[in-house]
Amino acid sequence: MKKPLMLIAIIASLCYPFAVYWGLQNYDAKLLLPILLVILAIRWFALDGHSERKVVLATVLGIITVIFIGGNQLGLKFYPVMMNFGFLVLFGSSLFSATSFVERLARIKEPDLPHKAIIYTRKVTWAWSLFFLINGTIAMATALWATDEVWMLYNGMIAYLLMGLLAGAEWLVRQRVRRDD
Repeated sequence: MKKPLMLIAIIASLCYPFAVYWGLQNYDAKLLLPILLVILAIRWFALDGHSERKVVLATVLGIITVIFIGGNQLGLKFYPVMMNFGFLVLFGSSLFSATSFVERLARIKEPDLPHKAIIYTRKVTWAWSLFFLINGTIAMATALWATDEVWMLYNGMIAYLLMGLLAGAEWLVRQRVRRDD
């Protein structure tokens, strides 16, 4: 049940910027808010972890705040900002604990990580934290100051390409680190 829901949440999130762009061209922003609520509800039910659900809850609260301050359209456009901020908090806060977020993920597959791998996972957690900070800042800039087209292009394509590039580069580095062991 959880995997199909997560797949739906991922697909809906990937389509979200395009749906919002199209919707804003044809409808009032307040009519599009249920789309965002459905995506967030699907994410909530698809997640098992308490920490990950906190990201969804923080996203909802952040978007509500933005709607009250800046209006419905800005609230719709802040979904990528709030998700990045939530992941920044999730990853970044783990750097102040004994076990980084990436180490926790790695231990699911390999419970007995060597010390070198623990150091590596901490560095990867730093890299993702920096990514979420920069990506969220750019997403915020596009929501506040860019045209709808630029917002859609960055948040609907460029951000995902950058995320994939980082994940791919990390995978390549991980293979090399493992080979050097």
